[in-house]
Amino acid sequence: MQGLVLIVDDEPNAARVLSAILAGEGHTVLTASDASKAEHILKSRDVDAIITDLRMPGRDGMQLFEHVTEHLPDIPVIFLTAYGTVDSAVNAITRGAFYYFIKPPDYVKLKSMVARAVEQRALKREVAELRKRVAAGSGADRIIGVSPEMLKIFNTIEAVKDSMSSVLVSGETGTGKELIARSLHYGSVRRDRPFVAVNCAAIPRELMESELFGYEKGAFSGASARRIGRFEAAADGTIFLDEIGELELSLQAKLLRVLQEKEVERLGSNRKIKVNFRVISSTNRDLMREIAAGTFREDLYYRLNVVQLNVPSLRERREDIPLLVSEFVKEFGLREGKSLTLSDDVLRALVGYEWPGNIRQLRNTIERAVVLARGSKITLKHLPEEVAAGAGCRDVAEPRTLRELEEEAIQSALRECRGNKSLVAKKLGISRKTLYKRLEQLGL
Repeated sequence: MQGLVLIVDDEPNAARVLSAILAGEGHTVLTASDASKAEHILKSRDVDAIITDLRMPGRDGMQLFEHVTEHLPDIPVIFLTAYGTVDSAVNAITRGAFYYFIKPPDYVKLKSMVARAVEQRALKREVAELRKRVAAGSGADRIIGVSPEMLKIFNTIEAVKDSMSSVLVSGETGTGKELIARSLHYGSVRRDRPFVAVNCAAIPRELMESELFGYEKGAFSGASARRIGRFEAAADGTIFLDEIGELELSLQAKLLRVLQEKEVERLGSNRKIKVNFRVISSTNRDLMREIAAGTFREDLYYRLNVVQLNVPSLRERREDIPLLVSEFVKEFGLREGKSLTLSDDVLRALVGYEWPGNIRQLRNTIERAVVLARGSKITLKHLPEEVAAGAGCRDVAEPRTLRELEEEAIQSALRECRGNKSLVAKKLGISRKTLYKRLEQLGL
């Protein structure tokens, strides 16, 4: 397998010989005479493997390896040096280096190792792409719904996915705000660029600035090496600021400037770095109320809220519960090796419950039920007590079978989409092949 290989060596003759050998194997070769030049190349080129000398003037090969390990961990690094020792070889390999050669190397073995490194890089790319597809639209991460509220959200996502305009996603905890952000990103022209999520509620306030904007070596006690921030990591892609309402006012001012200027300044540096990104943020707070209380900047709110998506709670879209339940039963049944159905009173309880934790709580409840079920059917005894108690507490219409509910959902989507089956499949979160199979099974 051929790839793009970067050779880093301060000896021109050694780099020239190795370049010729690898080019003869079909590889495209780039060269750099030191670690700093190599890092500059890595910013703009998607390299498959790196071969680096260990000792070089200025920053050495080990420092380059540390940079790659931190920022580009999927790229395999091969050391090639005349100053090899057992200790340095062990140190490099235990820290994750792909291989270690002493000059002059066995070129037959070197070519074999480069081919393996390139192949490993290709496999990691495939895995990353598969993960993106999973995150974008299948299993636990697929947005499911046929309620009018969800159809409106799907239409808005389709309309704004390729825009650079900021999007604010609001809704209660557990409603799937991050799924919507991922759908906007992975359904857009930026799908192959980074999606960087920042949980503003989970990162300690004293660390948030360095997380967002990065820092230089020595910027503060413990800053032993330069680190890029989340905005730089999201270059040409999307940064998702989850629970933006948790950000303190001093950082809100700095964030506003970054959004306006599209440039960041690492801690410990006065150099401004231009970064292109799209920002999507989310909140479970009423930001207008926060503005009135003086805890959220009004100018930042309008910068973030160019397009707003309000995600309904699960109790506001009860017609979607059977579809979600069906999906979760299939997902966890497949994982546990079980084929399960629901009793009527279970579905009644699930539709009737208030779900304060929304979809996250529903998914957890179904996972629990699937794990506990020993026969072929999930019954009330498999549900948490507070959920099972709702089986007879609300005036909920007698539940139909999942087949009937599925048929109703498909018919509703067909009407909404005026018979356009491609659009129907997209709104239902299934493939066209699956839709045609369902239509045939249901006699539609």
